[in-house]
Order: sequence, then C-alpha cells, then structure tokens
Amino acid sequence: MRGEVLHYDDNIGQGFISGDDGNRYAFARADLQQLQPLSKGSRVDFRTDGDLAREIFIVETARAVPSVQAAAAQPGAPAAMPVSEDLGGALSLFGYFKRAITTDYVNFRSRARRKEFWGFVLFVYLGLAVLGVIGVALDFAIGNIDYEEPYITIGVVVLGWLAIILPSISIMVRRQHDIGLSGWFYLLVFVPYVGGLILFVFALIPSQKHDNKWGPVPAGVL
Repeated sequence: MRGEVLHYDDNIGQGFISGDDGNRYAFARADLQQLQPLSKGSRVDFRTDGDLAREIFIVETARAVPSVQAAAAQPGAPAAMPVSEDLGGALSLFGYFKRAITTDYVNFRSRARRKEFWGFVLFVYLGLAVLGVIGVALDFAIGNIDYEEPYITIGVVVLGWLAIILPSISIMVRRQHDIGLSGWFYLLVFVPYVGGLILFVFALIPSQKHDNKWGPVPAGVL
C-alpha cells in the first residue's frame, strides 16, 4: 500500500503514516527498510499489519529535502553529507535474514523475493555450523567426545533447528506467494522424495513483476 508520512521522530524511532485507504498507521524505526532521510510528506510503500505499517520503503522524498540540499550548496555553507540513492530498496543478505527472524518471524501473508529466501537459508546453515563447532568444543573440553555421546553438540544444534522452524516455514510460504502460488503448497514437504524437490524449484523461480493478491512487487525486483 502507498501512503504519506504524517510524523516521524528519529529520536524515539516512531511515527505515523496516512495510508491511501484513509487509515492511519503507526510504525517504528525497525520497520524502515532504507537508510534514507524520512520526513513529513514523504511518500512510502508499506505492508499493513492491523493498524501498524511494516516493511516501509520510500518512493518519494518530501519536497522540502531538495531545498535544504540547495541551501547547503551556497558559498560559505558547510558541505552536506551526500544522501545515498535508493538502489531498489533491497536489503543485504544478512539484512533479510535479520528481518526474517525478527519482524517477519511468523509472517505468512506477504511476499519474499529469491534473494530474501536464499539469504535466510545461507545464514541459517552458517549459524547452525557455528553452534555445532561450539558444541563440539564444549563436548571435547568435558570429555564427551572420547567416552560418551556428544550431548552438548546434539542439544545446541537441535535447539537451533527448533528456533528457526517457524521463520523457515513462513519464508517458504512467502516465497510461494511471490511467484503467485498459495502457501498451502508448503505441504508438499511431506511428500516423500519429490515434495522437497518441487519446493526447491519453487524457491528458484523469479518473482512475479506485478502486484498480486499477497502484496506489491518486493523492493529490488527489476
């Protein structure tokens, strides 16, 4: 959905957006997906979550911003820091992973582009590998490796898997939404042999380059 920023206080990291549907939505700094100045009057694209705005991307800055930059360019004025351009509003791989395990932990409604999905997969396996190394080191230190089962290693890895079950399901559901499919196709995971392969193929399909029933085109998709 599109809307206009009514108020944003960067000191407390909270603000309000007037949606094009006539409703007002609150948001927090964590919902901003770009490192770009946000001020009253900026046009934004966002996902609604009740009376909250999520996944906020700036589509047009407030008109007052260019005038400020022009004033700073006057002779004798201190040089202004350049404002980085919006390169599609896309996050880094780790940024997508961080969002998946925080604000989108149980988000089964919107869309997830390929980069978001595979960024999540990458850091999940890196994290589990780190947990495994820590577990082995602890088991070795107390002698489990030589005389008993590596209980600590097994325990920390199992806990790691349990922690990412829900975000793993939700991001796969959103990946299917992104290509225009129902999230119920996730149930293919229970089909022996071919189910997992089909879901793997779904994860490789490019995003639909138009809005669908699950939301707008994810930022960064050309």
